[in-house]
Amino acid sequence: MSLKLMLFLACLFSVPSAKSAPRVPVSDDVVLERLPFRPNDPIAREMSDLRKLLQRDPRDQAAALKLAQRYYGLVAEEGDPRYIGYAQAALAPWWAMAEPPVEIQVMRASLAQFNHDFSGAIKDLDSVIARYPGHAQARALRATIHIVQARYAQARADCQALLGLTDEVIATGCLAMVDGLTGKAQPAYDTLLASLGRHPEASPGERLWVLVRLAEISQRIGKVKIAEQHFKEAVALDISDTFLLAEYADLLMDQKRAAEVVALLKDRTRSDVLLLRLVFAERMLKSPEAATLQATLAARYAAAQLRGDTVHQQEEARFVLAVEGDANRALDLALKNWTVQLEPRDARIVLEAALAAQKPAAAQPVLTWLTESRIEDHVLLALASQVTGVAQ
Repeated sequence: MSLKLMLFLACLFSVPSAKSAPRVPVSDDVVLERLPFRPNDPIAREMSDLRKLLQRDPRDQAAALKLAQRYYGLVAEEGDPRYIGYAQAALAPWWAMAEPPVEIQVMRASLAQFNHDFSGAIKDLDSVIARYPGHAQARALRATIHIVQARYAQARADCQALLGLTDEVIATGCLAMVDGLTGKAQPAYDTLLASLGRHPEASPGERLWVLVRLAEISQRIGKVKIAEQHFKEAVALDISDTFLLAEYADLLMDQKRAAEVVALLKDRTRSDVLLLRLVFAERMLKSPEAATLQATLAARYAAAQLRGDTVHQQEEARFVLAVEGDANRALDLALKNWTVQLEPRDARIVLEAALAAQKPAAAQPVLTWLTESRIEDHVLLALASQVTGVAQ
């Protein structure tokens, strides 16, 4: 997905989106992937054991779900979309069922979300919540999708339903996401920060998620130093998370701090999301590495197009505009992405591409969203002002 990931509320239960078809080995001897674990890592041993269980009994529901969840988590850690395909393959016996076991149905919705099949994901989540209204993970994921698609009233309803179903910091963070996009950014920030302060027992994963939400809100309202401090606190938790690094890198690049981006991301080129930021940074530094990295990323985007994979349209639009200099193609990609995802980062590339292509009218859907949402984002509002000025 876009940055997709890009971190949504559901990242506590999942990871940001990516698209890949299930890969089924032709025999048990085929090596699917060398997983990024240290020798004797307990998770690696667990995954090996789970795969063996499924080889003996592909319908072992507990083993299949656990293995899918492990692959799911690796996408956030490594940014490699192939793990999504492996997760789907683990769930193959239940994949086509109209109403599979509830936890498998939630996982199926999560994978559908990653592939930008939001309508399919919502259908599954509606089914789960109709049967189990108190299913916190389903509520969180549905709220996330509503936020991504700018259905803020529906998102707020699911966030409010999380109160009492999950930890306070998560329910508060969910509501803060909605408020932070709809004209109440500072109160949202204050409420979420206070909630985190009341819960020193919050897990590292919960703290990371809340810190990123605080950083996002701060950055939008122009409090860049505060945003950076929150990002640093999140990084210091030492949880491998691709999309945290991507958002932090974007903040650094906006400040022309390319050398820091290279230091942050130089060993993380497996992820297209992070490779994009690394390409931007190396080009800014005029590094000899830039051309090779640029060619690698261009090849990955070309391969995605051949697969019919449209998950990375927003980020490909950024690449096409900033690296290839094709404003019209970038605008086309950005507008196609905007029909699926309506988040600040998606709005920004539409506005930037419309300005570069000298087609201000093309940005009207984003201008309408800015007005209707009442979002307080100083970068977007400045770009919108430029677009409006060009149109007049």
